[in-house]
Amino acid sequence: MNGLLFLIPVALGLGLLGLIGFFWALRHGQFDDPDGAASRILLDDDDEEGEGRN
Repeated sequence: MNGLLFLIPVALGLGLLGLIGFFWALRHGQFDDPDGAASRILLDDDDEEGEGRN
């Protein structure tokens, strides 16, 4: 019983911390472009001349 009196507030605190972190990331635009990196890897950036390649 004493363990539950300690673990329940700890679990609620960690859940609240995760929720705050999620809303912070949402507000600061961390999820604005989820497909950008996936499609950007397919682009060919080797079009520039004089890069030192022979």
